[in-house]
Parts: sequence; structure tokens; C-alpha cells
Amino acid sequence: MDDHIRFPIGHFVPQLEFTNEDRRGIIDQIPEFTKTLREVTQHLQDEQLCTPYRTGGWMITQIVHHLADNDMNAYIRFKRALIEEEPLASSYREDLWASLPDYHELLMDDSIQLLEILHKRFLTLLNSLQPDQFKRKLRTEVLGTISLDIALQRFAWHGQHHIAQIKAFTASQGW
Repeated sequence: MDDHIRFPIGHFVPQLEFTNEDRRGIIDQIPEFTKTLREVTQHLQDEQLCTPYRTGGWMITQIVHHLADNDMNAYIRFKRALIEEEPLASSYREDLWASLPDYHELLMDDSIQLLEILHKRFLTLLNSLQPDQFKRKLRTEVLGTISLDIALQRFAWHGQHHIAQIKAFTASQGW
């Protein structure tokens, strides 16, 4: 499989030395995610939205619904890490979630609206934290133990990653 199609911005690589300015830069990106999602999808017809971005990949609508599910999970993991000592963050089978009826029956805009509200809550939380709170940790089955600084970086990368998939695919199709 062509990694460039699957990972158009590359694989996630955490920045280990992370300053308050770096953190602020990432937090300030969060409100742009849903604006950009709307911009890159608003002109697409239903048939285009239901086209997989690559062979064996998700449809654009599934990507957007996945972003809502992922960001809800990330928000909860983040909150747990603030009140628990290195909680084990649950994982989920993204591929199976994408096969459930809500991914096929709900309008994509429902997930974008959910993201807007969720990001508003997440931003309220993030903006209230002290720098030392971002050093708190959580454990994941895939990444092992990570700080909230790394979780925040991954959160931003994940949104950018899927938006880049949609942009690259629509551009390649001339849409």
C-alpha cells in the first residue's frame, strides 16, 4: 500500500522537548479543524462523499464520523489522565466502529457539529490547565505510557492526517 496515500502528512512523530509556546500553537489549531473539514467537504455531492479515499479505505463520510469518535475518546482519555494516576486508556476497533449503522445513516454534518461542540469543551479544559498538568501520563496499548503533551500532539496530528487524506483524494479526483 502506498504510504503517501494512507499517511499524506507522514507518520506521527512526537516532539519530546515541548514548550508552552509549542503547546499554545497546537491548542490554537483545534478550532480550525472543523472549519477546514467544512471547507473541504461542503462542495461534495453524496456520491463523492461515499467514495473511499483509497482502495480498501474509508469513505469520506466514514472519515468524518471517525474523527468525532476519535476526538470523543481522546477527550475522555485526557480528562482521566488529569484525575487518575496513569490510567489505561481504552482502545476500540476503529474498523468495526466504521461498519456500524451510524457511520452510514447519519449525515456527515452531524459529526462536524459534534466536533465543534466537543472541541469547544476540550479547549475550555486545555486553556484552564497549568503547564505541569500536561506532564501527567496515560497508558495506551499501542503507544505505551505517554504524557498529555504527547497526547495533545497526537490529537492534532490525527485531525490534520485525516483532513489531508480528504484534501489529497478530492484533489486527485479533480473535485
